[in-house]
Amino acid sequence: MFRFANPELLYLLAVVPVAILGYIWAVVSRRRALARFGNAAIVRSLMSGVSVGRNHLKFSIFVLALTLVIFAVARPQFGSKLQEEKSEGVEMMIAVDVSNSMLAEDFEPSRLERTKYAIDKLFEGLNQERVGVIVFAGEAKVQLPITSDYRMAQAFTKRISPNLVSEQGTSIAKALSMAMLSFAKDSDRSRAVILITDGETHDQNALDVAKQAADMGIKIFTIGIGTPEGAPIRIGGDFIRDQKGEMVVSNLNETMLEQIASLSGGAYVRAAKHSIGLVEIVQKINEMEKGEMTTLRFEEYNEQFHYLLWIALALLLAEFLLLDRKNPLLSRFNVFEK
Repeated sequence: MFRFANPELLYLLAVVPVAILGYIWAVVSRRRALARFGNAAIVRSLMSGVSVGRNHLKFSIFVLALTLVIFAVARPQFGSKLQEEKSEGVEMMIAVDVSNSMLAEDFEPSRLERTKYAIDKLFEGLNQERVGVIVFAGEAKVQLPITSDYRMAQAFTKRISPNLVSEQGTSIAKALSMAMLSFAKDSDRSRAVILITDGETHDQNALDVAKQAADMGIKIFTIGIGTPEGAPIRIGGDFIRDQKGEMVVSNLNETMLEQIASLSGGAYVRAAKHSIGLVEIVQKINEMEKGEMTTLRFEEYNEQFHYLLWIALALLLAEFLLLDRKNPLLSRFNVFEK
């Protein structure tokens, strides 16, 4: 398959016929000027050193070189290849709590919506990092496998909702276990898990999983979203009530999140109304030692412009070396004589 990467630059080819017409006009004007001095044959005999053929050849070489340069800047591409790239960075799995308690409105418009907005903004500022997303409540699911395609990550983040999981609750242990399994096994990059939750869980297995993560060199950074005083949970316009008819209030549980972060060598941040803490967490992650990773990137087209540039350069050099006057040593061959 063949294409030009910048086909709009091919409009520059309009310069070529303009240059040719300009040259023809110059040649005609020159002949008319010489005709004023007398008989054309006599004038030419008096200018025996001038070679009209050489001038025509030099201009033809120049026009050909100009044409090749224009084709080159339009970047002709052909074929396909795999490009090996080396980069340094961190692999991050973001585990987002989608239990009903994340619908509490102590963060506007809700804890979950505020989290989605912050993650979306985070992806806009990433560069070499590879990210994945896990959603969890009573169960954990991979919403997005680890990738460096941030646009895709943003698209998947916008779909996050409690409807993605069928079992309610807050199983942090399942979320962390799923995140640990999601990292590339052959990657030398540093690995980190960002856990975003209100911490409402009695799952003590989460501490055991945090210890396993530490043994694997995976750091867990936790973000507690919510307020200690809590807020009611509204679903479909109605507030959730317990069996006694009292309104259920969801409170932030920081103790568990602080312990998980401490056991794995990470850090805990409490979300604030102006920032849930993702920027601060990523800054800490960026301080981690970054590993090198080699990836193969498919490039559908190979660049071919450099071949045209080399040919054009050779033609321009030939045009420069070609004298516009006859060479006495070659005059007997009448190569350019007319």
